[in-house]
Amino acid sequence: MRFVKGHGTENDFVLLPDGADGLDAETVRTLCDRRRGIGADGVLAVVRVAAPTEADPRWFMDYRNADGGVAEMCGNGIRVFARYLVDSGLEEPGDLLVGTRAGVKTVTVPAAGDITVGMGRAERLPDAKVQLGERWWAASGWSMGNPHLVVADPDLDIDTADLSVTPAVDPPAAYPDGVNVELVDATAAAATKASIRMRVHERGVGETRSCGTGACAAAVAVMAARGERASYGVDVPGGRLTVTWRDDGEVLLSGPAVLTYRGEYPNDTPR
Repeated sequence: MRFVKGHGTENDFVLLPDGADGLDAETVRTLCDRRRGIGADGVLAVVRVAAPTEADPRWFMDYRNADGGVAEMCGNGIRVFARYLVDSGLEEPGDLLVGTRAGVKTVTVPAAGDITVGMGRAERLPDAKVQLGERWWAASGWSMGNPHLVVADPDLDIDTADLSVTPAVDPPAAYPDGVNVELVDATAAAATKASIRMRVHERGVGETRSCGTGACAAAVAVMAARGERASYGVDVPGGRLTVTWRDDGEVLLSGPAVLTYRGEYPNDTPR
């Protein structure tokens, strides 16, 4: 099994150039295991679309979370996916169309440097409460193709909050398939160029160093509360992303994507 390892602001992935045939949940869990496998927050399978038209994407990003579950979208992962397509010579630098379970996304890939993804429109989801330790916090619900609950309470110390376990949600029925939870510190926003800090617990993964869709949801939640559309820097433990919420409702995500190494993983490795 050929693989390429990459990351976007230290949200890391195993990319499979040869597609998703035979890729089951147990294989994904093994690949992502940081002791038994390669180690990653998720798996990106490169799927070539059969007989696309000019308006259709030639590629589909089949994304799986580290627990083996399928996911609709991954903002950091799609940048790594697109960087692989360009660096391997499968696509030229420029605008690429990439199919995902959350729809077709336009990805702008320069020959080098940060990659920008058109993430689509942010949509409101039900608000809920999130439990961190023994305390419950109000959270706003947003979709970036996948579900998010954003906690942006100024009384919350995001640096000491415990994200080692999956935060409970009330009411549970609001998110029966699970939800990503973002903890946001918006108190450091500058007057000229806004910035926020964020930590995230990803559904099916746990706390990660970054989350692209989560950064979008967090920035949009803060902008919506302030009644503005702007570009925000989002600082995560693994680096910085930029989220732009345009007047037409489109959300753009910009940030780095790095391919770190490639290799061959034996298909018969004991599990």
